[in-house]
Amino acid sequence: MLIDTHCHLDFAQFSVDRDAVIRRAKEAGVGYFVNIGATLDSSTASCELSVKYPEVYASVGVHPHDADSFKDGDLDKIKELVSKDKVVAIGETGLDYFRNLSSQDNQKRLFISLIEVAKSLDLPLVVHTRQAEEETLKILKAALPLRAVVHCFSGDENFLKSCLALGFLISFTCNITYKKAQGLRDMVRLTPLDKLMLETDAPYLSPEAFRGKRNEPCQIKLLAEEVSRIKGVSFEEIADRTTENAKLFFGLK
Repeated sequence: MLIDTHCHLDFAQFSVDRDAVIRRAKEAGVGYFVNIGATLDSSTASCELSVKYPEVYASVGVHPHDADSFKDGDLDKIKELVSKDKVVAIGETGLDYFRNLSSQDNQKRLFISLIEVAKSLDLPLVVHTRQAEEETLKILKAALPLRAVVHCFSGDENFLKSCLALGFLISFTCNITYKKAQGLRDMVRLTPLDKLMLETDAPYLSPEAFRGKRNEPCQIKLLAEEVSRIKGVSFEEIADRTTENAKLFFGLK
C-alpha cells in the first residue's frame, strides 16, 4: 500500500472527476490520502472530503501566500475545524520568500500561530518553505518539541541535515523525476528511509512524462518507483517503509 501524504483533492481541478481520480489512485495501490488545507475555505472543504471518502484524511491550515488576509478571528475558525473527525495535522503553513505574495512579517506571524495550535493539540505540522530555510529553522527550533514534516522538499544538504537532526520527516514529490532535478535526487538518497514520506502535491508537479498535465494521486506509484531506483532497494520496501512512516506520523488507523 502507498499513502499520498499531501494532495489537494478539494481544488477546482478535480471538481469534474474527483470520484474517478480517487478510484484510479486506489487501483494504483493508494490506501490513504491526506488532503491538505491551503486556505480557510480549502481546509473546510478538506474536512468535508474526509467525511465523504473513507480513505481521505484532512489537514487544516493556511498557506503563507494568504498570510496578508489572515485575521486574528480566523484562528478560531481553524481551531473549530480541528475538532472535526479525521483531522490529522495542521498545515500547510510556513514561509515562502520565493514569491512573497504576502509580507514576510505576516507570514511569520501566521506560521507561529499555527505552530502554537499544533502544539496545543498535539498534532503534527505540515511545513511549506521556499527560499526561507534559515528563518523556517529559527522558528521551528524555538517551538521544539514539535512533530513536523517538510513537504515538497527543495532545500540543500545543510537544510536537510538540520531538519533530520531536529527529528523532522522529509516528504518528496514527483518533481524528483525531472531531468534537471539531480540535486533533489541527491537529497532523496541522503534521507533515511525511516524519515521519508511520499506525496504528489496534486494537482501540481506532475512527473516528467506527464508535465503540463494535471497531477493525480495515482502517480505516487511512479514516485515510489523512482525513489526505489535512487535508494537501490525494492519497490515493496519503499512502499512499506513510507506507509509505516505516514501512519505513525499522522496517526492513521
